[in-house]
Amino acid sequence: MYSIRLFASRRSRSFEWIYLRLESFMVGLDPLFRRIGYQRVERVVAPVERVTKSLLFDCRMCGQCVLSSTGMSCPMNCPKSIRNGPCGGVRPGGFCEVKSEMRCVWVMAWDGAARMRNGDQIRTVLPPVDHSLKGSSAWLRASREKAESLRASKDAPRSTMANVFSGARRTEPTTTPLAAEPTSDNRKEDGKNV
Repeated sequence: MYSIRLFASRRSRSFEWIYLRLESFMVGLDPLFRRIGYQRVERVVAPVERVTKSLLFDCRMCGQCVLSSTGMSCPMNCPKSIRNGPCGGVRPGGFCEVKSEMRCVWVMAWDGAARMRNGDQIRTVLPPVDHSLKGSSAWLRASREKAESLRASKDAPRSTMANVFSGARRTEPTTTPLAAEPTSDNRKEDGKNV
């Protein structure tokens, strides 16, 4: 398992490309997932995600996957469960302080992030792990959040106007009334002959 984890970290750019395609695919399926219900879809997707990520990344299914920002090295593999960078006890050669035969997860993360296009995301400080999400699908959560933000950005101009003029819908019709047609005298004054 450890050798496969090293393989994935060394090929982080390829896995980043695959992840971005998978995320786009799942965001595209959002209307279907909403119709079926995300809870039902979770029952199918979570086991597939568990098997795939356990094999490739030695994933712990924390439900808040950050592989795409940590060089395809899962920070939950750290014996100290440190989520934001190395602990300071990294041994010479980049080995773990607790498990001397294992390379530090965060040394691998920095190496993997250096190969990725969006590798600078490793500098983002991550919130603590929410243990209530353990075992849930991070793929579904991430794609659902992205789909919701895309929907919100498409509706932003309309919702902004609705928030600014919140009482307008109650007091005014939904369409603007037409302006009165100018009389023939007004048109001749503008230099147009009717």
